[in-house]
Amino acid sequence: MFDIRPILSTLRRHKTASALIVLEIALSCAIICNAVFLIGSRIERIERPSGVAESELVRIQLTGIGKDDNAEALSREDIAALQAIPGVKAVALTNQIPFGNSSSNTSINLKPDQEVPTMSAGMYLGDEQLLETLGLKLMAGRDFNSDEYVDYSALRSPDTAPGIPAVILTRATAEKLFPGASAIGQSIYAMGEEPNKVVGVVETLIRPGNAGPAELHHSMILPVRVTYDTGSNYLLRTDPERREEVLQAAISKLDQLNPNRILLKNETFEVLRDKFYAQDRAMVWLLVAVIVGLLVVTALGIVGLASFWVQQRTKQIGVRRALGATRGQILRYFQTENFLLATVGIALGMALAYGINLLLMEHYELARLPALYLPVGAVALWVLGQVAVFGPARRAAAVPPAVATRSV
Repeated sequence: MFDIRPILSTLRRHKTASALIVLEIALSCAIICNAVFLIGSRIERIERPSGVAESELVRIQLTGIGKDDNAEALSREDIAALQAIPGVKAVALTNQIPFGNSSSNTSINLKPDQEVPTMSAGMYLGDEQLLETLGLKLMAGRDFNSDEYVDYSALRSPDTAPGIPAVILTRATAEKLFPGASAIGQSIYAMGEEPNKVVGVVETLIRPGNAGPAELHHSMILPVRVTYDTGSNYLLRTDPERREEVLQAAISKLDQLNPNRILLKNETFEVLRDKFYAQDRAMVWLLVAVIVGLLVVTALGIVGLASFWVQQRTKQIGVRRALGATRGQILRYFQTENFLLATVGIALGMALAYGINLLLMEHYELARLPALYLPVGAVALWVLGQVAVFGPARRAAAVPPAVATRSV
């Protein structure tokens, strides 16, 4: 029905040209499958949730000139002044933020004398308004009590450093530490020799920096008041439409309180996220360009070879037309021929795609290529082949029998 046997006989007589098309399709299939997978991975990374109220947050980062012996008092004064700005819902001072360029982490033990840590986690230090400012959702337990907060300067004292009595974990951290059990009331050892009692569990809080997917939401919050001169960030929560207004008012207020400070950063979380994932977005567009380029080159190769074969087989086409073959049958002949070549190329391309993926896994810690991406590449190349061969096949079908036989 589809002239399989004559097609195979023809292809055996044109082994080199057939092999070139098959190899071109195989290489395109392998690269496209992996490129689409990489694009999906990058988009998933760009869209991953942070757990905080990004659309309502702005941050300001300051630093002092030289050592400031009055940093604690000035930080408290800053927070009180920022809280009084119209439109501000909450203000907190924290050591690090999601999508920041630096990441403060610590190991977590379940026993005081444990030699190998159970896990590591991002360590957020913050004051009484940190949870409210970030918009974190408590899933279990409670927020910190007022008597559980300690000053960061006290922790740095080698002889009289107090213990940190409480800690709040993310759900991912709690499940990692206490699988199948409630974390509330349990103790961990994260900072110092004293145990940190788990008093609450929040739904999620992304880890700063470039953590892998498995550790992405391994974070915890400790009730430690930091100061502005330790690389900390003022976070202000407001209505989304008032972010710029609040940001400018906050900068002006901080400058009034102490003009001898250097403003390092001031931006909305929307801008912060855009900057953090700028390279991922650039990579997505680069891979899209590679895919489009490969599809164009492959299509041009198919069109060129199909046009060449039409010219080479004008006599054969004329004889088939003289024997009663319709234009539709000639058209289907070339389309079937292309489908067979594309199928062989796709089969080889799938194996090659897995091989390339294994290399990427070994050298770049990429995840295994899901089988779902293979049909995507196969369908794309089948459709491309049929579209590319349609023009030459249509020209072949339009050749009148008399002209075809006379031209040879």
